[in-house]
Amino acid sequence: MAGSVQILGTGQLVTLSRRLRAAGGPRLRANTSRRIRRAAEPLHKDLQQAIRTVQLPGSGRKVRGGPSPTTRPLRATLAGAVRISVRTGASPGARVWMDKGRLPDDLKNMPWVIDSGRVRHPVFGNRKRWATQWARPSGWWARTVQTGTPRMRAEVERVLRDVRRDLE
Repeated sequence: MAGSVQILGTGQLVTLSRRLRAAGGPRLRANTSRRIRRAAEPLHKDLQQAIRTVQLPGSGRKVRGGPSPTTRPLRATLAGAVRISVRTGASPGARVWMDKGRLPDDLKNMPWVIDSGRVRHPVFGNRKRWATQWARPSGWWARTVQTGTPRMRAEVERVLRDVRRDLE
């Protein structure tokens, strides 16, 4: 199959997907998916590391309290919910996202709350007493995505150039 493929937008990715199906079959498609996933993995790891290193200092205890009502580690739970998905069908591409399905019900919005910088919560589950904690640094998701996207985009473009070369 001869010809040139220039990837400019989503429509051309769909065209490339169709040409992959026709030309290389499952082997070429699997190879492309694997390489696109590898291009997204550094951003995935950076996001997990960013949430693990966010500081949530408290204002300090004024009265000695009891044990924590939960035993799960907050940052590790949030880091485990960062996922990568690669699509090669109708809308091909890679996506790094926060899977709310992997989070407990009481933490569904916590990644975005921490990203905003202000975490307000009841003290040890007591809804009559509330505490505010400030995430340092705030914007962990936005800043990490902003710094990691150019590297990911360049790697995906390199993969697509290689695929184009294979199709020619």
